[in-house]
Amino acid sequence: MSLPFSKFLLLLLHVFFSCSLFLFPIPTHETETALVAPIFKDKSTNLFTLSVNLKTPLQRTNLYLDLGFSFSWLLCDTYNSSSFSEIPCTQENSLCLNVGFGGLSCGNCVIFSPPKPSCIEQNLVCDSFPENPVQNGLKAIGKGGLAVIDTLALPTTANDGSALGSLVRITNFTFACTSDNSTNVMKGLPKHITGLASLARSNLSIPNQISSALSTPNIVSLCFPSSTKVNGPGLAFFGTTGPYYALSSSNSKIDLSELLVYTPLIVNPVAFGDTVINYRTGTPSSHHFIGLTSIHVNGKPVPVNSTLLAIDQESGLGGTEISTATPYTRLESTIFKAFAELFEKEAASPPFNLKVTSPVRPFNVCYPAGDLTLTPEGPSVPIVDFVLHAKDVVWRIVGANSMVRIQNKKGVDLWCLGFLDGGVNGDAVVNGKNDQKTPIVIGGKQLEDNLIQFDIESNRFGFTSSLLSHSLSCTNLAIHSK
Repeated sequence: MSLPFSKFLLLLLHVFFSCSLFLFPIPTHETETALVAPIFKDKSTNLFTLSVNLKTPLQRTNLYLDLGFSFSWLLCDTYNSSSFSEIPCTQENSLCLNVGFGGLSCGNCVIFSPPKPSCIEQNLVCDSFPENPVQNGLKAIGKGGLAVIDTLALPTTANDGSALGSLVRITNFTFACTSDNSTNVMKGLPKHITGLASLARSNLSIPNQISSALSTPNIVSLCFPSSTKVNGPGLAFFGTTGPYYALSSSNSKIDLSELLVYTPLIVNPVAFGDTVINYRTGTPSSHHFIGLTSIHVNGKPVPVNSTLLAIDQESGLGGTEISTATPYTRLESTIFKAFAELFEKEAASPPFNLKVTSPVRPFNVCYPAGDLTLTPEGPSVPIVDFVLHAKDVVWRIVGANSMVRIQNKKGVDLWCLGFLDGGVNGDAVVNGKNDQKTPIVIGGKQLEDNLIQFDIESNRFGFTSSLLSHSLSCTNLAIHSK
């Protein structure tokens, strides 16, 4: 009996992230440069995690995957690595500021209680202030820690992108250390992770560090899984525009890069508000923005104040962000009210004929599960379209991405609209997150089983819309042995 593909993929990834560290040579950077890492969805938080290899000897490390925070950080209370080193703070604060951590920039390593190797008290080193983007306010800040360098290793792609190659080490991977002993920096994050993986628009993000180390394009492509099962991971691709092969039901290879549609990435010139500690004055935001121009439900436009959709060049307010820090898309209150009303109206009309029922928090619009018809693209509900820079550039949200199944032991069985009220001017606290800048934040549910690409090199964002429309999913990615 043959092994199911999803289990085979998980087994293969486990081999490469656990055992192959000792079986395969580390190639030179010039031979293979497109790197991959598995993405998992956490059941308890609905957040995504990224699995990488860190330290010497290499250890598999699970990190919360974040698209906005400017640098990666790890809990270092029990950190142990022979290749670990601190970053000396020289020329007053200039070196540390240039590295990208900002803040006070320099600190005494004794004060911050770093992991081994032990520091020399007289030597100043770069410090940092890690934060938890899922949380709000001062409780989001981790204990001040050191900016450090260690080894990161990921497998390459081979055979034209359809198989795993050898591991590549990046020996100067820069991140921050923090401690969970006296803070709530881990609150709200998946329990099995030990830090944050930054995939932001910043110098210290993982994609940019890989690009700098390997002289590859600063590109990261992400296929987010909808399943929380460990045998159904998605994948992250670093440094390549493709191909990204998926296996169809007939076992033929389909290049998902050919399904990508592109729209410009928008640079928000103001970083103020990105973090609790606003020390990045005069620098652009590290978050990813796109130019959404309208929202349609069943082909009908949602009435929206267009000034909310544009980023103010002085304040940085406005626009549309793509984020993994919120499981569900958040809409500014006036946008949400108009959107929910139109969705309810269209859902009540033929062929859907749906009637709302009492909602379950945090959702506002819910329907009895038995009233909805299931299709290969999820429950049959009105289609939601995000219209971007041109009328024919549309990110389509099908039922699998717009609706959330709610079931519990009390007999509740509902499908709820997976969009949340983000408050007036985006300043309401939703799931512990306070975002005063951005009226539309596209969240994790709407990213599932979509391949998306952040091409910083060409300043563009690629998206496929739901792969379910092509009878595919992110668990079908054809990274397999030959």
